Amino acid sequence: MTNAGLHTEFEHADESPGLLLWQVTNRWQAAQRAALAPFDLTHVQFVLLAALTWLTGRSGGDPVTQRDIADQAATDPMMTSQVLRTLEQKGLLERRDHPTDKRAKSLVPTKSGAALVNRAIAAVEACDRDFFSPLGDRTPRFTAALRQLRDRT
Repeated sequence: MTNAGLHTEFEHADESPGLLLWQVTNRWQAAQRAALAPFDLTHVQFVLLAALTWLTGRSGGDPVTQRDIADQAATDPMMTSQVLRTLEQKGLLERRDHPTDKRAKSLVPTKSGAALVNRAIAAVEACDRDFFSPLGDRTPRFTAALRQLRDRT
């Protein structure tokens, strides 16, 4: 009879960084969903609206495109397009003609969109402070390690 068990390099599941990352991510996402529920925003809607609002504030009047938002948020362009359409339907952003590219649209948050995302970011950041508080003064090192994983080629 052959061993039908899992053939893994780890003696215990808690030794797998991938499994741990997945488990922690699921818990963090649940906490964020709860934090964003009062704002009627999904987490991806929040991220894209926050990216748009942040980019608009730093653009110096230059147009912000869907591609700019997807690049800032590191999201799939097709998914970004769908979510931005939903945010537009909710009245949280506007599409305007791009001043130099007739094929592109410039995106701007509406007043209500900017106000909503600025209220929501306080809840999101409070959620993060609470969620990551067990790390204490190790949080900056953890954040640096996450950046290192995100930025690898």
